[in-house]
Amino acid sequence: METVDAVVIGAGPNGLVGACALADAGWDVLVLEAQDDVGGAVRSASLWPQTPEATSDLFSAFYPLAAASPVIRRLGLEQHGLTWVQAPNVIAHVSGPDEEECAVIHRDPDQTAAALDRDAPGDGEAWLKLFEQWKRLREPLLEALFTPFPPVRSGGKLLWKAGARDTLELARIAASPVTRLGQEWFRGEHGRLLVAGNAMHADVPMDATGSGLFGWLLVMLAQDVGFPVPQGGAGMLSQAMARRARAAGARIDTGENVTQVVVNDGRAVAVRTASGREVRVRKAVLADVDAPRLFTDIVGLQHLPQKLQDDLRRFEWDLPTVKMNWLVEGGIPWKAEAARSAGTVHYGTGMPGLSRWSSDLAAGRAPDEVFALLGQMTTADPTRSPSGTESVWAYTHLPRDQHSNAHADRVADTMEETLELAAPGFRDRVRHRTLQRPSDLEAADGNLHHGAINGGTAQLHQQLVFRPATGLGRPETVVDGLYLAGAATHPGGGVHGACGWIAARSALAAEGRLGRPVKAVRRQAMKVLYR
Repeated sequence: METVDAVVIGAGPNGLVGACALADAGWDVLVLEAQDDVGGAVRSASLWPQTPEATSDLFSAFYPLAAASPVIRRLGLEQHGLTWVQAPNVIAHVSGPDEEECAVIHRDPDQTAAALDRDAPGDGEAWLKLFEQWKRLREPLLEALFTPFPPVRSGGKLLWKAGARDTLELARIAASPVTRLGQEWFRGEHGRLLVAGNAMHADVPMDATGSGLFGWLLVMLAQDVGFPVPQGGAGMLSQAMARRARAAGARIDTGENVTQVVVNDGRAVAVRTASGREVRVRKAVLADVDAPRLFTDIVGLQHLPQKLQDDLRRFEWDLPTVKMNWLVEGGIPWKAEAARSAGTVHYGTGMPGLSRWSSDLAAGRAPDEVFALLGQMTTADPTRSPSGTESVWAYTHLPRDQHSNAHADRVADTMEETLELAAPGFRDRVRHRTLQRPSDLEAADGNLHHGAINGGTAQLHQQLVFRPATGLGRPETVVDGLYLAGAATHPGGGVHGACGWIAARSALAAEGRLGRPVKAVRRQAMKVLYR
């Protein structure tokens, strides 16, 4: 029977980052991935045999968090084949079918400000003030976001570098709904749409605490690092991570579905796969796996205290996703000219409709209209499809209990009809189309339960010390040597690698010079939480 220092379950970005960190420390690391390729929800493929040179991103596509993440930057992925590229414009928001002007984030902050001023005088100055504030907060804030909770050291740096005023203002942003912040910052519709549309990348309702933070963070990243994509497809980011992990000494075996973490006397001692393989573990198991499946199916409820079992029963997933992929001859003929040069386009509705859409989803109602996020991938990366064509995807969300194929098909039709209204003649240009329903997304990546792409809701009641259940806000679990390393744990969803990095650093600390007292303190904390 083979024995290693650590097994990493899942070769998604978090799992691969965790493998890099452990292998860099000299551990013997084995990554086991259920799918036939690495990447998890960061993969690309050719969907249409008739046009094999067209590349489609199967899940995520644009990576501002990856470009800004200090965790990923430290890996030096550019030395392992990663090349970032960007569209001429970062984001456009087309608010309705009759709109010939749209809100735009340009690569140059002054251009963004000038465009906002044309919509409402004074909004450009407000944008530049926000961006200046962001530049003061950027480094300590990103460090605080992507370090273990609570961020004592990095939080102190944030207060020291940013000052009391900016730190308090950041706290207010975090506590404010995006609708309120948009009204405070901008007089015109375009500025408000940019912040609100980006907030809808998460599943936090527009009028809820936390939506303002998501909107502000993404628009500031958009203006700072842009919304870059890996040249050649999203999968090139995962391949670079895998090459980096292998260069550090980690082994990666695909097609190996881990079905059991073997627990002996409260400690993870081995893993078993569907093929009958068993791997003994000396030090740690890092699980880049959704929390309900990990604890219920792979570990087993018999190893969990009753209070944790109760917490897991109330675990809330984020919203199901339905995604369309197209190959478009001649690109999308947007009425709003500026949208044609944007990599990411939000389309479907303006502020009133966006608020209704968000409220309907939160209430479990099927919205009457659609708000969709669309990627013009060839605009961002000309290698994605043959000259004169555009590789395009768009996705939207469904209410949590309406993830059936029939619901997905209806919403996909509405997505395409709405796009046709904003870009007349679009349908006549479509050469190929492929629909990914929630069931398709889950079949391609078991972590995407009913097409949920965030590893659980991003709302405040399931963040920080409540993610994935009431606890310490850290990757350690009630099973010694088993660490949560995926989006189910702090800081949550998004391609930033921090979940895997934090899990790896926690495992290293537990086996380090102070490992024995560290483990004792953690065990006592777990007993207090779950007794």
